[in-house]
Amino acid sequence: MALRARPLKQIVAVRSGRRLRGRAGRGGDERQQREEDASIHAAERSIRGLRAEGLELSANTYIHGTEPNEQERLAGLNRMTNAAFIEFLNVASGSRVLEVGSGLGILASDVAAAAPGVQVVGVELSAAQIDACGLRAGVTFVQGDAHALDFPDASFDLVYARYLLEHVADPGRALREMRRVTRPGGLVAACENDVSLLRFDPPCPAFDRAWETFTRFQSTLGGDGLIGRRLYRLFRDAGFADVELSVQPEVHWHGSPGYVAWVHNIIGNLESARVGMIGAGVVGERDLDAAVGELERLKTDDTGSAVFVWNRAMAVR
Repeated sequence: MALRARPLKQIVAVRSGRRLRGRAGRGGDERQQREEDASIHAAERSIRGLRAEGLELSANTYIHGTEPNEQERLAGLNRMTNAAFIEFLNVASGSRVLEVGSGLGILASDVAAAAPGVQVVGVELSAAQIDACGLRAGVTFVQGDAHALDFPDASFDLVYARYLLEHVADPGRALREMRRVTRPGGLVAACENDVSLLRFDPPCPAFDRAWETFTRFQSTLGGDGLIGRRLYRLFRDAGFADVELSVQPEVHWHGSPGYVAWVHNIIGNLESARVGMIGAGVVGERDLDAAVGELERLKTDDTGSAVFVWNRAMAVR
């Protein structure tokens, strides 16, 4: 395949006794929205350009693809999840941070703004995604592979990956590389999926069937949507002795601020894999439509609720 477009999604930051001071200090929500909109439009232009050059995007290695609708979904997911993740990282002033798998670059920008003097290097495999990132204060984006990070040993105070390990060919090797480039006493963090933990009520049986198919299909592509449950073992096998686990909850109900956005995000997950799953013959279009229809109705069901947790690990180098 001409273009390896599997997005990496790792970010690194440093933690100390200082707590998160928020994103508003460097321009606030209005600036963030402008950057997200610019990233999405740049991604759309990049994808159109790649197609014009006859290059095929990596639809059969990364389950979600890099279509404009997917970029919009990822921007929305950043808005929902970045603040809690940055609080988990507890970024210290003056930190040198490595993000592996930058995607649209939104999280890297927020990490750089979390404390004074923070410098973030964002590694991303996809050239199209790097083009979409644009220029961001305190952040440098470079093209690279999580399996072979092009940095000297002990280069960073904090290295992190978010929503990345489920997509790489060898998660253990990626973690060993993250450990190698972290200074002694520095921190390595990850946040990942275990998609089996997702629950909706009232029950959505058509969605449940499609979600199981989605998970199995991802495994045929070399991904692992259940990897979150294995984080402790993966970190220990990568050479870390001091590892702590935690979760980042997503608890939403009809009328709560994030409810409709969260359900819409899950619909976007299915839609991003629609062409691939139908093309592979693992699900019929009618069944997929039924699954999406259930969730669309759930958005307006005044008895509806959703529960999920992200799996997280933090280790000392």
